[in-house]
Amino acid sequence: MSADLENTLYLELKDGRVTIALRPDLAPKHVERIKELVRQNFYDGLKFHRVIEGFMAQTGDPKGNGTGGSGENLKAEFNDEPHVRGTCSMARASSPHSADSQFFICFADARFLDKQYTVWGQVTDGMEHVDKIKRGAGGNGEVKDPDKIITMRVAADVE
Repeated sequence: MSADLENTLYLELKDGRVTIALRPDLAPKHVERIKELVRQNFYDGLKFHRVIEGFMAQTGDPKGNGTGGSGENLKAEFNDEPHVRGTCSMARASSPHSADSQFFICFADARFLDKQYTVWGQVTDGMEHVDKIKRGAGGNGEVKDPDKIITMRVAADVE
């Protein structure tokens, strides 16, 4: 079975390529918006501003401090997909409908997040590169001199 290149992302990190399978079956509006942002090169150069050992790496904020976004909030598409190692899910504020461009990749199972955050993808290859993202210090995971997304592309636009 060949990959659906229109629903595959290539996330280039300092240590190599991460392949993410998008899940439009779970979160069609989020997948559509993420692909739109990717095609605008929105994510290129953005920092992993919040990285917590054993939990997740968060990115997608143009301000680089957790307070920014693309300016377009998305209606929640919470689903039954579990937050496990390699899950890609939307970050949000306290409001369920406050997800914008920030997302996180789980380093490990985080089932306490299930049905409260919109899962939109899964790392299918290159998780070892995600594991090498520089970790933050302290409880909030704030990273000094953080790693960045080099590029993020829709596979169909590259292959």
